[in-house]
Amino acid sequence: MKRAVFLDRDGVLNIEAGYIHKVEDLHLIPGVAEAVRRLNDQQIFCCLVSNQSGPARGYYPVSHVEALHKRLCQLLENEAGAKLDALYYCPYLSAAEGGTNPEFTRYTTWRKPNTGMLVAAAWEQDLDLRNSFMVGDKATDVDMAHNAGCTGILVQTGYGESVLSGEYQHHTKPDFIAANLAAAVEWILANFD
Repeated sequence: MKRAVFLDRDGVLNIEAGYIHKVEDLHLIPGVAEAVRRLNDQQIFCCLVSNQSGPARGYYPVSHVEALHKRLCQLLENEAGAKLDALYYCPYLSAAEGGTNPEFTRYTTWRKPNTGMLVAAAWEQDLDLRNSFMVGDKATDVDMAHNAGCTGILVQTGYGESVLSGEYQHHTKPDFIAANLAAAVEWILANFD
């Protein structure tokens, strides 16, 4: 089994901009492509895991999420020859949480902080969750990591600062707090024996 680094999307890889309605409005956080490339160079499996409720909220079709991910991967490649080994995302949302599109409105174990995306990735990619890392900017990212037995890292980009100050979501206990993905990768590589 391989160890992996799971990465949230918005606020970790790309600049947090709410629901991105135009594909060209997705922009990488400076230094992110190089950070992913460092993981690639060490042959560490890099996997996106992201809640994307836009389709469930009726904001845009699932094809738009796919187009955003295509742009994300292209920007990583263009900037540093970096790549994600797999991408998982959850387009579903329960009605209680705001889901309105019947096709995507339901409760699912894939929505963070549930572990469905990590379990699916582990099963399909032969990954060792207990020795893997999850990098996110929300309490739910850290909670999902801990629920699945991963090491949870909170970055201070995106919503990270607001989580730490208690203004967003709820308090959580990350295993490490990093200024950004580059700092998180530095720490992961130092702890990746």
